[in-house]
Amino acid sequence: MATGEPITLTRECDVVEIPSGTPNKLAAGDIVKIMQNLGSTYTVFNERGGMFRIDAKDADALGFTVAPSPAEAAATADGVFTEQMVWDQLKTVFDPEIPVNIADLGLIYSCLVTTPEDGGKKIDIKMTLTAPGCGMGNVLKMDVEKKLARLPEVKAVNVEVVLDPPWSPSRMSEAAKLQLGFDI
Repeated sequence: MATGEPITLTRECDVVEIPSGTPNKLAAGDIVKIMQNLGSTYTVFNERGGMFRIDAKDADALGFTVAPSPAEAAATADGVFTEQMVWDQLKTVFDPEIPVNIADLGLIYSCLVTTPEDGGKKIDIKMTLTAPGCGMGNVLKMDVEKKLARLPEVKAVNVEVVLDPPWSPSRMSEAAKLQLGFDI
């Protein structure tokens, strides 16, 4: 299915309104157009004018079956934890309005992995948003927490959204700047 082609939802599904971050539902029979399909979520535009995010768990309502990405499959596999796994997972989280992952956007300010005395791994992330009033902040935060919690050996994940210093496009990777058409 090409981006922008109309799709009729086969069943009711949970959605998150963009940019407010408000949970909602779309009904079976609603017509949507996919605007973005990245990181196992779909950004859709509804025929009544709203933009929404549909999670991979509801991909069947769009008529899709979703296979996990290699990074997502590695996260659930038994194995030895590496910090690279953390960064691989962060690169599967996308702002629903921008076709670049949060790591390449420069939204991750710090990533600290520790080994508590009781074993396992604890991951502390400080991340920001492209705009202070972004309603999707909690949604992105929950995406990060959920994906990192699935990594082997991880016992705790703490994600803090910080707004200081403010994000700017200068924090983006060169690949992200090229993808978005920024001069580098």
